[in-house]
Amino acid sequence: MVGRLLVRGLVCLGLVGITVDQAWSDATVWPVQMPYEAPPKSEPVPDVSVAPNTKPLTPEELQRAEALLPLLEGKQEFWAMGEFVHLGEPVLPVVTKALAMPGPRIRYNAIETLSMIKSPAAVPALLDTAKLGTELPRIREHALRVAVRLDPMQAAPAIEAMTKDANASIRKAAAVESRYVRRKEVIQPLIDLALSAVQSLWTLTRHETEFHDWDASNKQDRQAWAQEWIEWWNQSKETFEMPEPKSRKRAG
Repeated sequence: MVGRLLVRGLVCLGLVGITVDQAWSDATVWPVQMPYEAPPKSEPVPDVSVAPNTKPLTPEELQRAEALLPLLEGKQEFWAMGEFVHLGEPVLPVVTKALAMPGPRIRYNAIETLSMIKSPAAVPALLDTAKLGTELPRIREHALRVAVRLDPMQAAPAIEAMTKDANASIRKAAAVESRYVRRKEVIQPLIDLALSAVQSLWTLTRHETEFHDWDASNKQDRQAWAQEWIEWWNQSKETFEMPEPKSRKRAG
C-alpha cells in the first residue's frame, strides 16, 4: 500500500514537471535570524519601606511591645517579629526578656528578632544565653552565632568559657565561631581543644605547621600535634599580632 502511494506521488510530480530534488528543496525550512528587540526599561520603583524607629518608646508603645512577647510563638510569630523590628533598637529591653521566657520557640525567635534589629547592644544578653548551661544546645549555639555576627569583639570571654563546656556540640560551636573573633584571648582555648579547633586556629593565626591527618589520627598523635601549637604559642604570644583577614576575590 505504501509503495503504491509512493509511486503515484512520483508520477504526479512528473506530470507537473517537478523533480524530486525540487520538491524537497521547496519543502525545506531555512532558519532566519530575527531582529532582536531589547525589553523596555523598567520604571524606578519608589522605596516604600518604613525605617525602623529610633525614638524612645512611648508608654503605649512599651505596653504594646510587652503584649507582643507571647506572640513570638504560634501563628502570628512572624508578624510579631516584624513589629519588634519596626520598633527598632529602643525595644531591645523588651525583646531580651523573651530570652528567659518558657517555651524554646519563643526564646529562639527572640534571638532571630535581635539578629534582624542588628544592634550590638543586644550582644551581652545573647552571650549570657549562649553561656547558660541549662539552656538547650541549639538555642545556645544560635545565640552565640548571632552575637558574633553583631559584634565579634565582645564574644571572646564567652568563647573561652564555651570551649570548656561539658557539651561537645557547644565546644564545637565555640570553635567554629571563634574564627570571626580576632582577639588573642581565644587562641589558647582553641589550642586546648586541639582537633575540633584546628581550622579556626589556621584561619586566625595563619601559623604554618606540618601537614597532619587529624581525621585518621589517634589520641597520642593529637597530643603530640597539639603540643606543637602549645610550644609555638608560648614562644609567640607576647609578640604575636593578628593578621589582617583575607579579602574575598570578586568574580570577573
